[in-house]
Amino acid sequence: MFQKGRRHMLVEIIRKKCEPSMFPTYLKASSNQENATLDMEETTCSMLMAENKNLRREKLELQIQIAQFKALETKLLDFCGTLWVQVSEWMNKKGICIFSPSQHAVQLDLIGRVHGLVSAENYFNNLRDQDKNEKTYGALLNCYVQKRETDKSISHLQKMKEMGFAKSSLSYNDIMCLYTNVGQHEKVPQVLNEMKENNVLPDNFSYRLCINSFGARDDLEGMEKILNEMEHQPDIVVDWNSYAVAASSYIKGGLTDKAIDSLKKSETRLDKKDGTGYNHLISLYATLGEKTEVLRLWDLEKSTCGRPINKDYINIMASLVKLDEFEEVEKVLKEWESSGNFYDVRVPNTLIIGYSGKGLHEKAKALLENLTEKGKATLPNIWGKVAAGFFDKNEVAKAFSCMKAALCLYEENKEWKPNQKVISGILSWLGDEGSAEDTEAFVSSLKNVIPMNREMYHAVLKAHIRAGKEVHGLLDAMKTYKIKEDEETKKILSMMQN
Repeated sequence: MFQKGRRHMLVEIIRKKCEPSMFPTYLKASSNQENATLDMEETTCSMLMAENKNLRREKLELQIQIAQFKALETKLLDFCGTLWVQVSEWMNKKGICIFSPSQHAVQLDLIGRVHGLVSAENYFNNLRDQDKNEKTYGALLNCYVQKRETDKSISHLQKMKEMGFAKSSLSYNDIMCLYTNVGQHEKVPQVLNEMKENNVLPDNFSYRLCINSFGARDDLEGMEKILNEMEHQPDIVVDWNSYAVAASSYIKGGLTDKAIDSLKKSETRLDKKDGTGYNHLISLYATLGEKTEVLRLWDLEKSTCGRPINKDYINIMASLVKLDEFEEVEKVLKEWESSGNFYDVRVPNTLIIGYSGKGLHEKAKALLENLTEKGKATLPNIWGKVAAGFFDKNEVAKAFSCMKAALCLYEENKEWKPNQKVISGILSWLGDEGSAEDTEAFVSSLKNVIPMNREMYHAVLKAHIRAGKEVHGLLDAMKTYKIKEDEETKKILSMMQN
């Protein structure tokens, strides 16, 4: 609903000759702000409009309009929501784009997402009475549901009923989503019954939420009853997703035959160009261990949906990994490499994680090294995962090699933190067996990720003592970092005398 509303507002912007070129200066300015937000002052907005004056035309060819629309849509919907809220508010106040109730609903939804419930409520309360209709009331309800405010959601829906604004399935679906998200699955069928009592026709989504609620409670009999009711509704065409939800519940309940039957029904209702649908069915068949069906649907998806995109490759590879069909996964990876798709580290990572999960750490390491040799990006958390696998098999030298590679990637991936157990094990091994140079280099890289500590100093001390190097500088550095010598430190220093 709100995506459609945003599109409508964008059309209005283009109709008013607010073309995409007006945005680069502002976007560039916002990117220089640490929090990517700026106050939307009138002078700034006026500058944006003036920037565009030379591009205004009375008539635009359709292709140019479409290109501008897509460029503007991408920039507006992808960059910071705060800026979009500010831009649209300014345009409304200046009369450039007068909001209809539907557009107020879109704005209200965005404010709720960006600024929170209080701001959304204030925006709603300040609307003119003629703008407070089922659209804006529904938008505020959606804000409550998104924030999982159960009491406010129920109270608001009741007010909508009293005002005659709860005549469509949308509001009831919101409440069913709320109960699903807070784990109160038993209340979802009650909402469906209430819809029927109030002469509100359930739609596909209403029934699907209800089917899912029975499945979540392992009430397969209740699920089948609702599915049967859905199948016999004259205004409802059961979609592939509803049968897929039922299949998932059957799989969970161990009813393989019924699950396969539902999957077959789902496939017959699948849009032949729906890659998402194929991917979902492939995943479910993989859960059932049905390799033949997985490969059949993959071939069918490629022949009907055109060239697979990266998410399709990730899905089929993850499904085949689930089946332990690593030769097939390797074939798919090679197919992806020659597909011409842009490089996406998640694709090879699917196989690397699969290798690691099955203890095939050598293969995982070899693939990572191959990617590095080709100049392809890898991630420290994946190197760290492989390092942990080697460490668990007591192959510490190989764990050390992988962890070194992980630490080298830290600057571009600062959210990553290494496994402390693996780090401790590697430090201990370096202190006992590593060269002084290797130990110093490792600790030097490690201190960029975690603060220097006694364990790191001890590793370097032991390596230096074994190599016959002086350690007074290290002991002074420990004092600088306020790391006191303990019994372990004294034990290590006694190695010099021995």
